[in-house]
Amino acid sequence: MPEYTHLHVHTQYSLLDGAASVENLLETVKKNGMKSLAVTDHGNMFAIPQFVFAAKKKEITPIIGCEFYLARGARSDKSKREEADEKNIFHQLLLAKNKTGYKNLSKLSSLSYIEGYYYKPRIDKELLTQYHEGLIATTCCLASEINQTILHRGEAEAEKLFQWWLDLFGEDYYIELQRHGIPEQNQCNE
Repeated sequence: MPEYTHLHVHTQYSLLDGAASVENLLETVKKNGMKSLAVTDHGNMFAIPQFVFAAKKKEITPIIGCEFYLARGARSDKSKREEADEKNIFHQLLLAKNKTGYKNLSKLSSLSYIEGYYYKPRIDKELLTQYHEGLIATTCCLASEINQTILHRGEAEAEKLFQWWLDLFGEDYYIELQRHGIPEQNQCNE
């Protein structure tokens, strides 16, 4: 049987979106015979120190990631107060594949709070272009740029955006499929 690793997991540090403690997640992973796990909390990396320490004690390979909030435009644009809501940010999953990737993930996380904080800590494509080395990106969830474009502007527009991501990340860009019985998810998966 092939090994399985969850690569898009939220802990109690994904405020209002995750409830699982790091310890409980790792116990479940160990119980199910998995050898690795990624933690990708929304907009922060607060669980990472605890996760890495506890995973190593349980002989589980920790994969460090974050589901960032991606500004539709510039991270610094705070001119339109009415746009400070979920409709005006995308979700973007990034995973560190090496030490350089971890440093870049940390840099992106820090800059999202220092330069991009407006309603939520945001990054933008300018930062992604600058700090993408050593990172793996996915098409992410329904709230991602690719999936929102499929749903609201069509597949042709989404393909253009997909090409931008593919040009930036190359073989480190993956299509993420989620199956929760949501019709829009099924549409995007197709």
